[in-house]
Amino acid sequence: MTNEKNSMALPLSGVLVVSLEQAVAAPMCTCRLADAGARVIKIERPEGDFARYYDNLVHGECSYFVWLNRGKESVVLDLGKAEDKAVLAAMLARADIFVQNLKPGVIAKLGFPIARLRREHPRLICCSITGYGESGPYALRKAYDMLVQAESGLASITGTTEPSRVGVSVCDIASGMNAYEAILEALIARERSGEGAELSISMFDAMADWMAVPLLQQEAGAPPRRVGLAHTSIAPYGAFRTRDGVDILISIQSDREWRALAQKVLDDAALAADPAFATNVERVKRRAETDARVAAVFGALDAHALEQKLAAADIAFARVNGPAELGRHPHLRRITLGTPSGPVSYPAPAEQRTSASRRYGPVPALGEHTEKVRAEFMPLVPSPLVGEGSERGWEASSTRNLTTPTPDPSPQGGGER
Repeated sequence: MTNEKNSMALPLSGVLVVSLEQAVAAPMCTCRLADAGARVIKIERPEGDFARYYDNLVHGECSYFVWLNRGKESVVLDLGKAEDKAVLAAMLARADIFVQNLKPGVIAKLGFPIARLRREHPRLICCSITGYGESGPYALRKAYDMLVQAESGLASITGTTEPSRVGVSVCDIASGMNAYEAILEALIARERSGEGAELSISMFDAMADWMAVPLLQQEAGAPPRRVGLAHTSIAPYGAFRTRDGVDILISIQSDREWRALAQKVLDDAALAADPAFATNVERVKRRAETDARVAAVFGALDAHALEQKLAAADIAFARVNGPAELGRHPHLRRITLGTPSGPVSYPAPAEQRTSASRRYGPVPALGEHTEKVRAEFMPLVPSPLVGEGSERGWEASSTRNLTTPTPDPSPQGGGER
């Protein structure tokens, strides 16, 4: 059963999405479209989206793939073959949305230049996700999540002594969610104008947007530093270990909170009134002494007793958990859905609605829907077939790109493991 059959009340019910996608960024976008009720047809090369093979930790399935491909239909096409190009052309003739994350220029070489698709299908919303955009000096570079973390400066402010990678694929996720937002805006605009849109999302732009505050700090003469779980401009802010070995993170956001911490948790009224620590500016100047005062008290208490005192004082705090603790967290909501090798349970999407619960479609096997979709769309194949003339250059110069595992058509949004 596809997501289309159980989503009649969902916002995007009846919307057809065709996605030539791989890895993380584009699948993140189309996963959210499928969750909202759209029918998503995922086009895979004959050997499949290589994100199927990053790991095999979910009873033989890849953790990345089962996370981002629920509720989709998998169709295998070899786009080096004219008959398979014709199938894609027939799907695009009926589609509302086309998503792709191949390198700039590759989709045109395959015979589907975006400008022509927009001319031939005025209501079609085309969204391309790339590493650095469609033009510019880096446009043709391969771009994977960790590379963009480094290039955007994110890695330089992450970690402690050395630049570090954020532990999840934030550049892929950010660009995928940006694409989702842009597509929703385009759908709303199309309701008013009747016109589709050509959208371009780059991973670099997505992360540069997130880096606005560090850049502004840099350009104001106060470059941010790598401080781990601390904060460059707030004190006390960081993790402190309890007597029983639990790391408790606090974040003092105001001078009022500092006084409450000093009086009610540190039990030091004199410290609360000391002008040398009265403001955040002064505490940052004396960060080492400020942190030492906090650490001494936290280290003398067990975690449970400390948490009770922090809660009573209305101080924001958290335990520094790992994935194991997340799996047992009282606030973790899960969804369970099918995969080709059995059910999987993982964190639910953030949205909650009081009016109705949402059902999520299964993760498809490779090519599970190929024959059904071929039978559905082949009667609509246009004549002549797409890919004539110079746009057949894919077959002449790069036929391996979608027919073997070589990464030459490189998805922009590679998904770091």
